Order: sequence, then C-alpha cells, then structure tokens
Amino acid sequence: MNVLTGRASGPAADATALIARIAVGIVFIAHGWQKISEMGLGGTAGMMGSMGIPAPQAAALFAIVVELGGGVLLLVGLLQPVAGVLLALQMGGAILFVHAGNGLIGEGGYELPLVLGLSALALGFNGGRFALDRLLPWGSERRPQEAAAA
Repeated sequence: MNVLTGRASGPAADATALIARIAVGIVFIAHGWQKISEMGLGGTAGMMGSMGIPAPQAAALFAIVVELGGGVLLLVGLLQPVAGVLLALQMGGAILFVHAGNGLIGEGGYELPLVLGLSALALGFNGGRFALDRLLPWGSERRPQEAAAA
C-alpha cells in the first residue's frame, strides 16, 4: 500500500482489479446476451413497458447495448470510466424502476443491481494497469514509482 495515497499498488492490486473486471464484465455480458438472445429487442421492450419503464423501446436498446458493450469494455479494460458510468446508470435505472419497491434483499430486491452498478463504477475508475486503456495516449499515466524508475 502506498502510504502517501492510501491506495493499494503493485502487481497484486492490478491482478485483483483485473479479476474483478473480468467477473463483473461477464455478469453484465450475460445479462445483455440474455435480453437479446431469449427475448429480443421487442420482447425486452415489452417486458420493460409492462413494468412501467418510460420509452420501453429506447430503454431496451440502451440496456442491451450498455450491458453487452459496457460489459465487454469493462472486461478488457477499454474506456473504463465511460463503461463504469454507463453500467452504473443502467443499474440505477433498474433499481429505480424495477427493484426499489422490493427492498434490499429477497425476491426482486435491489442488492444485485446495487452491487453490480457500484462495482462497475469503482472498477471503471480503478481498474488496474492490466487494461487496454494503458495502451491509449490518455492511459499512459504512470504511478510515481514507475516514473521514478524510468
């Protein structure tokens, strides 16, 4: 742990972030894939409309694109902050429109979307060095110990 910043650093922290990104990304990909493969856009929109979600066709398209695309981006570590924010917004909408009335735990509770959304948000901004973002010009920020060693 870096005593100046209080943040975990080093290969173990980066590996842990990678493992978490892979796990959370896979869950989002599975949810998005389920929507498109089992229900299709129309079926997903119909389901969302029956739940009272406004603009169900647009909401269904947003959910599918964000869960599939955002899950992939998070998994590989590309555009992590964007993916994290979009996935957190998607889960916030799920909580607001579907799960909030069911309480935190139990049938239809909001514990899963809460944990997934906040995990995606945290990993979007702290996804570790083992990410494709590191290969981009704006992702080349190095930790102080790396800069000193260079």
